[in-house]
Amino acid sequence: MGDHNSSQASYIHLVHHLIEECIVLNMGKEECMDALFKHANIKPIITSTVWKELEKENKEFFEAYERRREEIPTEKETARRIRDLLSRTTI
Repeated sequence: MGDHNSSQASYIHLVHHLIEECIVLNMGKEECMDALFKHANIKPIITSTVWKELEKENKEFFEAYERRREEIPTEKETARRIRDLLSRTTI
């Protein structure tokens, strides 16, 4: 039984670490769940559960993180801004 609990704890620790990597890459919860499922075969429900626990433990951090993410333009928005800028520029 000890080995099973130990392997579960190791797995949760791995998911925790991978979520931190997603945060470094400025991913949101949904993006992180998709990425971990696609690249690490981690079920989205697992990622979601660990993410929620991290949010509970680090409420202020996640509130600030979400505010910062909202302020950063998306890739699509950045591309639109570049196109607009280029359309106004004469070469």
